[in-house]
Amino acid sequence: MVQHLAYEPRCAAVVGLHRRSSPRIDFDDEASMASAAEAVQAGGKFHLIINAAGLLHSGNFMPEKKLGDLSYAQLEATFRTNTFGPALVLRHFAPLLDPQRGVLALLSAKVGSIEDNRLGGWYSHRASKAALNMLLKTAAIEVKRSNPQTVLVSLHPGTVNTRLSQPFKDEQIGRAAPDAAGDMLNVLAQLTPADTGGFFYIHR
Repeated sequence: MVQHLAYEPRCAAVVGLHRRSSPRIDFDDEASMASAAEAVQAGGKFHLIINAAGLLHSGNFMPEKKLGDLSYAQLEATFRTNTFGPALVLRHFAPLLDPQRGVLALLSAKVGSIEDNRLGGWYSHRASKAALNMLLKTAAIEVKRSNPQTVLVSLHPGTVNTRLSQPFKDEQIGRAAPDAAGDMLNVLAQLTPADTGGFFYIHR
């Protein structure tokens, strides 16, 4: 997404924040989110803010297949990245949106849908994304009261060929990351205030 926006003529500047950037943002360090928001706000209001962090598996665990696989460690790690961190992004970065036309998007997942859950499993991931969608919806209601033109949404990019998806099929699963990023940015560019609080499933 940063690469796409860097080549977008209508985009005046792009700021990419991560654990090794300056300022840095690290979901394991709550203070870093407040500090990063304070640092970047000197550049003015933002028309677009995207949280693209997410966790499905790590070197220590894979998605749970059954109740017997549940553990505090995996639940806490997954919720910290997929839910708690993005919630604090909402807290600290939503006030930085341009009141004339500002969009904040959180990458979510269709597996967070309670109604659509037909296969079970993936407890931490499903629950963390369901909670993320609720936090986004609730924040959208609040923010709309003071900034009616801003838009807060959840995005599901579909299946993308990244390290997140690779263990479950093969290296060619899904579409290329640049294509998915372009598709999501195209959807974000067309959103209106009526879309705030929504969940958008981008797929081909």
